[in-house]
Amino acid sequence: MKFTITHPMHSHPYNPELVSGKGVGAVAAAAEAAGLHGFGFTDHPAPTQRWLQSGGHDALDPFVAMGFAAARTTTLRLIPNVVVLPYRNPFVVAKVGATLDLLSAGRFTLAVGVGYLKREFMALGVDFEERGALFEEALQVIRSVWTDDDVSFEGRHFTATGITAHPRPVSKPHPPIWIGGNTAAARRRVAEYGDGWCPFPAPAVLAQTARTAAMETIDDLAAGIDDLRRRCDEAGRDPDALDVTFINATGGNPANDDFSADEFLSGVEKLEALGVTWTQVHIPGDSLAHAVEVIDKFGELVISAT
Repeated sequence: MKFTITHPMHSHPYNPELVSGKGVGAVAAAAEAAGLHGFGFTDHPAPTQRWLQSGGHDALDPFVAMGFAAARTTTLRLIPNVVVLPYRNPFVVAKVGATLDLLSAGRFTLAVGVGYLKREFMALGVDFEERGALFEEALQVIRSVWTDDDVSFEGRHFTATGITAHPRPVSKPHPPIWIGGNTAAARRRVAEYGDGWCPFPAPAVLAQTARTAAMETIDDLAAGIDDLRRRCDEAGRDPDALDVTFINATGGNPANDDFSADEFLSGVEKLEALGVTWTQVHIPGDSLAHAVEVIDKFGELVISAT
């Protein structure tokens, strides 16, 4: 099992320590020193005030912030959580992703989602109802630009002729592409285009808000993984070659005094048995010192025991 964290900007307003270069660098360096394997940022370029006041959170630009983190680390994999792919032109995503992979010596994973905030789509001039089609065309474009020269593409939303974009990523055949979401459509896209699946715990109310399928129990996750494996078999792909990420709720929150490392590790074993390969770990965002303290604690109690 590998462990990853998202930079702990969980609220609005955020703690200003977390958005300084010093703060981002300190969290990234602490994560690497503790033995964590991944580190990333969320993607909300134009959230509404209403969403922020209803439990949303502020965000840095994920690509710029991951570039900064890359310069402060040497082994930590850079994994956004997640890039909303329809927000951006796929040729631009391919370029920034290739650049980040190149400058980090092959440490970039492009984790992407379809998105669900309608007003954010409106602010960015992107057709919300077309987000699924935009997403799939973008996946095709990005993989082609990362691996081929003289690329031509004719789609509903993007048309290009004879594109050659160098330098290419150093990862071969290209940086891994992880696809987020709990729906059958997300798993179909993983089987067709992706290298990993990023579901997340979602009670019915949250699932409705995030426009995805509910995922309330480990049995729900197991059913999703079984469906993904079936789809991979049908597509002639090896399901064991795919990554699956999830949150481990067993043992409690590492930031709390009642956190049990033994129970957490027991939960990790159960997730591994289902086919989960990466666990997303929650880090507190109330202060930089507390975030680093919890990262250190997690490294000592959990990672050192694996």
